Amino acid sequence: MRDKPHAPSCDRNREPILAVLKTQFADRRRVLEIGSGTGQHAVYFAAAMPQLQWQTSERVEHHDGIRAWLDEAKLENALPPIALDVAADVWPSRSHDAAFTANTLHIMSWPEVEATFAGLHRALQDDATVVAYGPFNYGGEFTSASNADFDQWLKARGAHMGIRDAEVVDALARRCGFVLIDDVAMPSNNRCRIWRRD
Repeated sequence: MRDKPHAPSCDRNREPILAVLKTQFADRRRVLEIGSGTGQHAVYFAAAMPQLQWQTSERVEHHDGIRAWLDEAKLENALPPIALDVAADVWPSRSHDAAFTANTLHIMSWPEVEATFAGLHRALQDDATVVAYGPFNYGGEFTSASNADFDQWLKARGAHMGIRDAEVVDALARRCGFVLIDDVAMPSNNRCRIWRRD
C-alpha cells in the first residue's frame, strides 16, 4: 500500500463539515471540490454521501497523494483528480451543481480568490450551491486571538496569504452571480459560508 499524505486538521474538522454538507448538498448530485489537498476529505465525504459524485481537483503535484487515498477507499463516487490551478487551468464547463472548498481562500492570493469565483461561475449549473470552510474576518476584525495569530503566521509564510474579510468575499461572490444563503459557525473559530447561484 502506498504511503498517503495526512493532514491532522482534516481528521478534526471532517465531522462538523459533514453535518453542514448533509444539509446543503441533500439535493445535489455532482460536487466539484476545489483544492482537494491530501484527498482525505474527498473519501470521507463521498463515503458518507453516496448519492453524490465527488470530483476531486488539485494542482498536478498533489495528484499522487489524492489517488493513494482514492485507491485505498475504492469508492465509485469519488473521482480521480482533475488538474486545476484556479488561475491557470481550464475549468470544467457547467457540469456540477455544487462546489466545496476547505482552507483555501486564506492560502490563495487575492487574484486567485477572484479567479476561483470566476471559475465557479463558468463551472457550475444554475441554482448551484457553493460551500467554503475556513476562517473569516468580520467588519475587518479577527474573530479570535488565535485567528489573529494564525493570520500573522500565514503572512510570514507568504505576503499574499491572509484571512479574508467575509464582506469582501461576499461582494466578489455577488459580482460572479452567487448570493450568500447561510453562514454556519464551526469549531476552532472557523465558518462554513454557503452561497447559491442567483
